[in-house]
Amino acid sequence: MNPRDEIRALLQSFQDGYIHRDLTQLDPFMELFTLDAEVIGTNGIKPGIDEWFIDRSSARELVEGDWLDWGDLRLDLESMSIHYHGNVGWVAAAATVTKIIGTENYDSYLEFVRKFLDNSKLPAEQKLHYILRGGTNTIYELQRGEKFVWALRFTAVVIHEAEGWKFAQMNFSFPTIYFPDVRLVE
Repeated sequence: MNPRDEIRALLQSFQDGYIHRDLTQLDPFMELFTLDAEVIGTNGIKPGIDEWFIDRSSARELVEGDWLDWGDLRLDLESMSIHYHGNVGWVAAAATVTKIIGTENYDSYLEFVRKFLDNSKLPAEQKLHYILRGGTNTIYELQRGEKFVWALRFTAVVIHEAEGWKFAQMNFSFPTIYFPDVRLVE
């Protein structure tokens, strides 16, 4: 098999794991990653914080959370871009995440607000802005239907080790035409 096909097989194994979501297979699935693999989820902001994992053992937390609670991830394996030079490759794929989020999300959001009010140390005005933004988004999105399909970008760096190709770095990101959700204020 040529390197491009081997890398494609790695991506297919990754996709299969996300399709089946068999937690008994989580540890073997994580063998698709190098020991020092860096995995950046959609909520990653800085290395080691939130969804920016700096090694395979910590990245396991992201995958387990995805398999338990995230939507249905589908990589566009037909149109993905695969490049390689020697023992290093890089891939980029369009993807989607699909999830059914019913009207119980109103209750979930209100429960989040209760906890946020109890635990946040933000000033009252900032708390209110945050709650209003989230509430408005919840109402707006649920009025559009209970089936959510989000566009996603998936990029990765792969390296060839003795056992074959493995993920060395991976990044999930949502495209946006609006202001990003995270803003650093100085």
